[in-house]
Amino acid sequence: MRTAFTIGLICLLTQSFQLKAIQGHLSLLQSMKGSWSFSIGINDEWVSPKYDDSGWETIKVPSSWEDQGFNGYNGYAFYRKKVTISSAHKGRMLYLCMGYIDDVDAVFLNGHKIGSTGGFPPQYVTAYNAERVYFIPEQYINFDGPNLVAVKVYDSYQNGGIVSGEIGLYGGKASVNFDVNLQTTWKFKPGDDLRRKDMDFEDNLWDEIFVPARWEDQGYRDYDGYGWYRKSFTYQGSSEEKMVIILGKIDDIDQVYINGKLVGSTGNFPSRTNPRVTTSQEYDAFRGYYIPAGVLKKGQKNTVAVRVLDTGGVGGIYEGPVGIITQTKYIEYWRKLKKSGNY
Repeated sequence: MRTAFTIGLICLLTQSFQLKAIQGHLSLLQSMKGSWSFSIGINDEWVSPKYDDSGWETIKVPSSWEDQGFNGYNGYAFYRKKVTISSAHKGRMLYLCMGYIDDVDAVFLNGHKIGSTGGFPPQYVTAYNAERVYFIPEQYINFDGPNLVAVKVYDSYQNGGIVSGEIGLYGGKASVNFDVNLQTTWKFKPGDDLRRKDMDFEDNLWDEIFVPARWEDQGYRDYDGYGWYRKSFTYQGSSEEKMVIILGKIDDIDQVYINGKLVGSTGNFPSRTNPRVTTSQEYDAFRGYYIPAGVLKKGQKNTVAVRVLDTGGVGGIYEGPVGIITQTKYIEYWRKLKKSGNY
């Protein structure tokens, strides 16, 4: 019989293995180790590129702040650093890797939140042992100019801050010239209700989370089970072109609906005739689903709904690219992926 410790260890090893699979597709483009501006305390203005931090302390990253003159300090603090991102990296999926942060963080690029791990007070949840890997939406980047990275941290006790890891800007797969770019915030709600696939289902009170990114990093730490994503957009593309929706990689299994119609799925959901859930390598399968003619409504509101079942470890739409593309461009992109072996 498995003990609670054994089960927990298996989940931890599974999550670690899946994270390494994500990182295996990344390469370091620019190290961000070294000196960062630093201040204890909390202020919403500190995420803004316009804020003047010239009077702040300078500390080394990665290293605990206790080892750099702030021994015994527990609470909130901010890190800030300006980086230049070359336009040579356009057309590639970019990630900010922040290593290990003790205990909770939220990371901003040019004032835009791109990720968070753990839970800030009053719903405090530590995440000191989670490695931070955050996707950067291209629309937030100031190519060939200054970009402000701001990191909000909360430490409850002992060591605090950006304590270890290979901090830097990383590149992944080639990005896609999407007709509809869906790499942004989506509506999200845990649990299961098939009515959530319907175009007119009310999701105004749902949480917003980033896609692609693990839901564990966005307030759902240790959550395993069902979850639904929804995203609405206006489609301005051709009504005659054959289209494909790309959803990168999803952990573990999924069903994808557009305007209430099922357009694709990976894995076998439980049913009355087969209530057991068995998963294998579905989490590592690349999702590209062809959209039947007439499903997308040109010039009108369209809604994508994604039903996900996570059986353990990492959960959700965790790796991109994510968006809608013509079939012709999709075939070209898939050939590139297969040739590079990076899929």
